[in-house]
Amino acid sequence: MLFHGLAFKPWRIWTRRPLWLKTLLGMLTGIGLGAGFSEQALLLKPIGVLFVNTIQMLMVPLIFCSVIAGLTSLLKGKTLDRIAGKAIGLYLCSTAVAICIGLMMGWLLEPGMGANMGPGMGANMGPGMGANMGPYERVGMAESPTLASVLSHLVPRNPVQAMVDGKILQVIVFAVALALALNATGRRGRPAILFFTSLAEGMFKLTQMVMALAPYGVCALMAWMTGKYGMNLLLPLLKVIGAVYLGCLLHVLGVYSSLLILLARLNPLHYFKSIVDAQAVAFTSSSSNSTLPISLACAERRLGVSPAITAKVLPIGATINMDGTALYQGVTALFVAQAFGVDLHMVDYLTIISIATLASIGTAGTPGTGLMLLTLTLTAVGLPLEGVALIAGIDRILDMARTTVNVSGDILVSVLIARSERELDLATYHDASAGEDIDFTLR
Repeated sequence: MLFHGLAFKPWRIWTRRPLWLKTLLGMLTGIGLGAGFSEQALLLKPIGVLFVNTIQMLMVPLIFCSVIAGLTSLLKGKTLDRIAGKAIGLYLCSTAVAICIGLMMGWLLEPGMGANMGPGMGANMGPGMGANMGPYERVGMAESPTLASVLSHLVPRNPVQAMVDGKILQVIVFAVALALALNATGRRGRPAILFFTSLAEGMFKLTQMVMALAPYGVCALMAWMTGKYGMNLLLPLLKVIGAVYLGCLLHVLGVYSSLLILLARLNPLHYFKSIVDAQAVAFTSSSSNSTLPISLACAERRLGVSPAITAKVLPIGATINMDGTALYQGVTALFVAQAFGVDLHMVDYLTIISIATLASIGTAGTPGTGLMLLTLTLTAVGLPLEGVALIAGIDRILDMARTTVNVSGDILVSVLIARSERELDLATYHDASAGEDIDFTLR
């Protein structure tokens, strides 16, 4: 009893580690088990199946409730004013552009080539592994669906059946329509809004609980896949990291600079110098919400954006602006398709763009959000969810880059709107010494 308080408890070393580190260690352990005990590692497949099924269990209720809660929160029982409307429009447009860049990176660099996991593997992995192939089956598909057929099925005949079938795009369309209707109902719709908001919080909590199991599920899946397919999986993962970071640089330096020059007629060099502190915090924390105070300070004190603009635009951006996450979706979706030998068609690309853009309305600006959105994207276009295990181990590395892009886009839109509303102090914007007295270490 004397030394009870000094007893060494090794499990605390594991439990106190951040989730991303435990997931990375789980991935590396799985690769080691698969490489060293290939036959025995195949026995771990049921654990991986259970983890994938648990993720699938969350997807439909999570996206349905979060979209309703997110959209009604933005509207707040009234129509959007001009500033909020501009912000939402710019954020959604830039998100669509970002995912197009991600798809281009995936198409040009082909990060999944070389994994050689076989064509149509999602249909041959047993119960729960690729059983729900999305809006149309991949294996044995005679011809690709036309744009007209997809548009004709965009609105579900039966919303409940769409949820049962996992038709994510139909679920999102219905959720957006219901959110708009509840908002228009006014005071009588408030109980339903509170219900979905509370349910969304519960789903986010359940998601956290499920993602706590990610290290073990990823370990089992990686052990099984490495034992079955060998070490060919590692090099493509490095190519994914390179493709995502290259796409992020292209989006920030190319798209954002062009918007500043063309729409606001401002020098982009000072913009990038002024937001470097916000970018640094975003890169290290992987959280748009945690970076919000620094983003506000950079926008107001260094770029001259009016507090009336930042108070509306930046919180909206932290909620719905997912440029980096959308770009990541494009690269990783093509990676999974290439790794499993699945051919995507133009309709699939349009579906990925729609999912990544619309789903950003209700997602939280916290670490790991992109991984859950990836499961939605893969399901929507009928790609195997085993691809999530491949990405999970390196997700933190990718999360750092995509959060930096998200925060950069938040501040950019505040500058563009302030310029259009004549709420931008040009003297402060062009002052190289503006905001030098800000002490971010106190935040």
